[in-house]
Amino acid sequence: MSIKENVDYVKTGLSSEEKFLESFVKSERFFEKYKTLIFAFVIIIIVGIIGFFIKENLAQSNKLKANIAFNQVLENSNNAQALATLKDKNPQLYDIALYLQAKKEAKVAQISVPLLKELSKYQTALANKNINELDNLSMQNDFLLKEFAIFNKALLLTNEGKFNEAKITLALIPQTSKAFELAKLLNHYLITK
Repeated sequence: MSIKENVDYVKTGLSSEEKFLESFVKSERFFEKYKTLIFAFVIIIIVGIIGFFIKENLAQSNKLKANIAFNQVLENSNNAQALATLKDKNPQLYDIALYLQAKKEAKVAQISVPLLKELSKYQTALANKNINELDNLSMQNDFLLKEFAIFNKALLLTNEGKFNEAKITLALIPQTSKAFELAKLLNHYLITK
């Protein structure tokens, strides 16, 4: 190597070292300038992660306690401690337990779960043979057992001897419904009336 090449090599080496030192100094200045923000950001992330895991563990613990309490209610529907635990840990499961308890005792439960509330009204209307309540339920578009409510209304009308009204009611059940087969059977009976 010639002296000129050696000098160029040393210059490039020094310039790369200078650039490295310069970037190091810049990053150090940036760190010093925003040190508190960086530490606060890191602490917030760590606290957030810890809080998330604590929240998830509490939710799992509550779910487990609610499931155990629900099983105890299923075994003994008069277990007040298990019902209190359910009410505290999982209100929807508490409503289901109340619904099941009321169903065993043939009572109406005061619950807030919409589907169970409608189902309770449906069962009460069937038990009381209340045609008006079945009619109200069948008029709701989002009622889960709409076609079965219509069928039961027609069945009650048939039992009362109102055959023409029963036929008109059965015509409301679409062919795609699961209750259509039952409606067809009742229609065959109504042909003779």
